[in-house]
Amino acid sequence: MKVVLLLAGGAGWETQALAALNGRRDLVVLKRCVDVDDLLATAASGQADTAVIALEAPGFDLLAVDHLQVHGVRAIAVVSSPGEEGAVRAARIGVRATVADTDLEALPGAVLTEHAAPASPGPATPSEEPVVEEPDPALRGRVIVVFGPTGAPGRTTVATSLAGALTRDARTTLIDVDPYGGTVAQVLGVLDEVSGLLAAARLAGSGLLHERFNSVQRALDPRFTVVTGLPRADRWTEVRPGTVELLVDIARSHGHVVVDTGFCLDDDDASGRPGRHHLTVAALGCADEIVVVGTADPVGLGRLTRALVEVRDRQPATPLHVVVNRMRPTIGWTERHVGQLLAGFVRPEGLHFLPEDRPAVDRALVAGRGLFEIDAESPLAAAITAVADGVLDVRTAARRPTPRRRRRAAPRLRA
Repeated sequence: MKVVLLLAGGAGWETQALAALNGRRDLVVLKRCVDVDDLLATAASGQADTAVIALEAPGFDLLAVDHLQVHGVRAIAVVSSPGEEGAVRAARIGVRATVADTDLEALPGAVLTEHAAPASPGPATPSEEPVVEEPDPALRGRVIVVFGPTGAPGRTTVATSLAGALTRDARTTLIDVDPYGGTVAQVLGVLDEVSGLLAAARLAGSGLLHERFNSVQRALDPRFTVVTGLPRADRWTEVRPGTVELLVDIARSHGHVVVDTGFCLDDDDASGRPGRHHLTVAALGCADEIVVVGTADPVGLGRLTRALVEVRDRQPATPLHVVVNRMRPTIGWTERHVGQLLAGFVRPEGLHFLPEDRPAVDRALVAGRGLFEIDAESPLAAAITAVADGVLDVRTAARRPTPRRRRRAAPRLRA
């Protein structure tokens, strides 16, 4: 006997679904739920084992599906989208079984059928085995994550300028995932009442981020778009684990991706749940190259060396590019001296020095525009261009032919 919960969300097929389910002796409809909250509360009682839900029901997202799974309730989505679109969206939030609203006669069978992997008729021969090739790296952008220690070393300035420089090579998306509240929008003069990151988190939870990706970004020009960050530091809890990975994976299919992160990689939640800094940790895990920014002074270099060791411990195989910001003669150290100091901690793919160029930075900041829009010939712009060239040189190595591999499944969001 299967015990079913039903949530139609106001859809017109509810009466037909009830008739189909009530016509079976091995099924019983325990409750017609009024909304998702009612559904989840009833599921938590442990009396039901199946939930039939309208895919478009408000609030029916990944978190709701995970709640049902925790309480042993299998979800079946009734979809109204034509073709496979509804099934694809349902799969993105963890629902494996779907029934079309035009074929509700199949609903009892879906409830009674346990969803299991199909049996294999036997071992496949090499010629029969399906192989999905990795996409050509030349057709996908690179993911460059900009990280730096505490003390405002210039992460956002480097990230915004680097994104602007990369637009010479391909379309570039700049994503702000600073968990303490991003400033990319202010730096680039983006007047956006809705956070792109929070909008992406909501769409990812409902399985719609792929289709509506354009709605979470703002175009600065045809080759440069921005996903704005958190409007307030306390709203990091709205970005559940998996959102950053999915957002970056979608964005890189359109071109290069630059991610502006926070300053800490500690797990700051004693309960064992992902803490505030999971946004930064997730971004580093997505990176093709990591750019670590520090300042050219005793305090800044001390913080930079500790950050380099921490990043290398977490991401030992990801190429590191070190950017020493605000390099100036008054410090008394040459680039060679700084390079010798850093060589004792890490061997980066590239070591770059950015000059102290406050006039160019101030003009860009006051105008709310990118550095290359204000003064593409400034010393700082030239140095940023060298960083971009170094990152793209690594991309050239990544284009070398490799054996065909099976493509890993896209990252799934977790509650």
